[in-house]
Amino acid sequence: MNSRTVQPVRRQQTRKRRRTEVKKAYVDYNLIVVIIFLVCFGLIMLYSASYYEAQIKFGNDMEYFSKQALISVVSFAVMLIVSKIDYHIYAPFSLEIFLFAIFMMVLVQTPLGVESYGARRWLQLPGNMTLQPAEIMKIAVILFIPYIICKIGKGVGTTEGALKILAYGAIASGCVLFLTDNLSTALIVMAISVILLFVVHPKTKPFLVLFGGGLTAAVVGIMILSANISTSTNFRLRRLLVWLRPEEYSASGGYQVMQALYAIGSGGFWGKGLGNSTQKLSVIPEAQNDFILSIICEELGVFGAIVVVVLFGILLYRLLFIARNAPDMYGSLVATGILAHIALQVVLNIAVVINLIPTTGITLPFISYGGTSVLFLMIEMGIALGISRKIKISTD
Repeated sequence: MNSRTVQPVRRQQTRKRRRTEVKKAYVDYNLIVVIIFLVCFGLIMLYSASYYEAQIKFGNDMEYFSKQALISVVSFAVMLIVSKIDYHIYAPFSLEIFLFAIFMMVLVQTPLGVESYGARRWLQLPGNMTLQPAEIMKIAVILFIPYIICKIGKGVGTTEGALKILAYGAIASGCVLFLTDNLSTALIVMAISVILLFVVHPKTKPFLVLFGGGLTAAVVGIMILSANISTSTNFRLRRLLVWLRPEEYSASGGYQVMQALYAIGSGGFWGKGLGNSTQKLSVIPEAQNDFILSIICEELGVFGAIVVVVLFGILLYRLLFIARNAPDMYGSLVATGILAHIALQVVLNIAVVINLIPTTGITLPFISYGGTSVLFLMIEMGIALGISRKIKISTD
C-alpha cells in the first residue's frame, strides 16, 4: 500500500475516532466532588453544633450525627442510581408526580400527620421516622412546570400561556401552604415556577414591573403592619414584629435571632476554633437546624462562612453549566429549576440568620439537620447528573 493510499485511510480513521469522541457521554465529576465536600463539611459542623444537646436529650452525643450520616450515605447511593435514569422518562409522568405530591400533603391532615414545633407538616413512617411531603412538591414542580412549558411551546409568550404556568405554580404553592402550613416552602415553590417562566418568556419588562410592584407592596404592607401588630397573636405577624425590632423581643420571639447574631459577631474573621462555640450550649435552640450557619460563623468565623458560600457558588455554577449545555429544552429547564431551588434556599437561610428577613424555617442545604431534606436534595442532584450524562462533548 503506497503513501497516497495510506493518507486517506488515516484521515478516515481519524474522523471516525473523533466522531466516537464527540458521542462520548459527559459526567460532571466536579458536581459530584462539590456535593461530597458539602455533605462532609455539613456532617462535621452538624456534630459540632449538636453534640451537647444530643448528650443532654438522648445521653448520646452522636445521636444527630449518626442519623444524618446514615441518611446521607443512603441518599448518596440514591443519587447515583437516579443519575443513571434517562431524565426524559419523568416528563410523561410529571403530572402523576405532581398529583402524588398533593396526595401526600393531604395525608398530613389525616391521623398519619405529625405535629411538631406547633406545625403539622410531617407524616409518620415506620421506625420512628418522619417524612415532609412538601419536599416532594419541590421536585414535582421542577419536573412538571418544564413539561408544561415545553408542551405549550411558543404559546408561553402569550398571556394565556403565562397564566397557565403561574396557575399550576399557585396550585402547588397553595397546597403546600394550606395542607402543611409551610409558608416558606410555599414561597419557594411559587418562586421556582416564576423563575422557570421568566427564563423562557420573550419579554423581561412584565417581570420587572411585577417584581417592582411586589416589592413596593411588601414595603408598604410591612410599614402598615408594624404599626398595628403589637398586640396580634398571629405567630407569622409576631415574627414580622420580632424581625423589625429584635432587641425589644430578645427575651421571647427574638431570642434565637439575637443569640445567632451574637454568635456571628463573637466569631470574628477566623472564629473561635472548631468545637469551641458557646452559643450551641443550649443558648441557641436547635442550633443544628435552621441556624447552623451561626455556629459555623462562631467557630470558623467569617472565613468559614465564605468557604460555605464558595462551595454553594461552585455547585450553582455546575448546575448552570448543565442547564446551558443540556441537549433539549426540557433538560435545560429541569436543571434551571434545581438551580433556582438551591439558590433560593441558600439565600433565604443566610438572610434569616443575619436577620435580613423574618424567620422562615428554611434549612441550609446539605448542612442543616434533616433526613427528608438531604434525601430529596440528593434526588435533585441525581436528576441533574442524569441530564449531564446526555451532554455530548468533543475532545478535538
